Amino acid sequence: MEGKTGVYTTKKKNGTPSYRVSLTFRGKHISLGSFDDYDRACRVYNEGRNIVDNPDISLQDYSRDMNISHDKFIILLNYRDNGIYFATPIYVRKQYFEYYLTDTRVLKFDRDDLFFYAAHKIQQKGGYLFVSDYGSQYKLLSRYGIKPFAVYGRDYVMINEDKDDFRYSNIKILNMYVGVTANASVTDTSYTAAIHIIGNYIVGHYDDEITAAIAYNKAVDTLHANGIKKAFIKNYIASLKKEEYMDIYNKITISDKIVNYRA
Repeated sequence: MEGKTGVYTTKKKNGTPSYRVSLTFRGKHISLGSFDDYDRACRVYNEGRNIVDNPDISLQDYSRDMNISHDKFIILLNYRDNGIYFATPIYVRKQYFEYYLTDTRVLKFDRDDLFFYAAHKIQQKGGYLFVSDYGSQYKLLSRYGIKPFAVYGRDYVMINEDKDDFRYSNIKILNMYVGVTANASVTDTSYTAAIHIIGNYIVGHYDDEITAAIAYNKAVDTLHANGIKKAFIKNYIASLKKEEYMDIYNKITISDKIVNYRA
């Protein structure tokens, strides 16, 4: 049953009424949500209608006093201004787009990522941003080549110091591999491989990053051979053929503390 234009009365499974709100703009039927209160449902419809019909309303005009959700506010503005509908709170700019995680936190991405985030809702848990895909959760940072357990400032940085700016040109990866840390000096850079067993153990110091990463892998293999059951994450070296990898692996020396470590 339809009451006010755009507000439809339905019933929940327990028989109580629910009020579904939608509007049509540029030929597209857009759902604005379902509500228990008829008056609030009407206010949501009026606010949504005002957003799409009034070009003077901008991103800065959102207020928490509004009845419409912030996500829907962004979605309607983007559709009105840019002519493309996304089900996630995205607003497209000329060179990039913004993803409104909340009304106070805005993430920036390159337009190459637009259709991925149009289809994947970003969520936050325990300080980490993640998306769900095919039933699994993936940390946002992994999409940009940043390894699990990477530490900001040690393993990667945002060049403009804005941790919410995920444009590729703004992300600088300092340490590509698990357990490897760069040690920069005035004259050169060396790399330390370290592994956490109960405490941190130095595997060794190496001239290049790939050798240090392989040394870490060798330390993992050695510890497993010594009976350590911990599930370490190993490094994958995509740039090396198997024969090249094994040649470096066999020549690498690792710390006696690792070689002699027992459970």
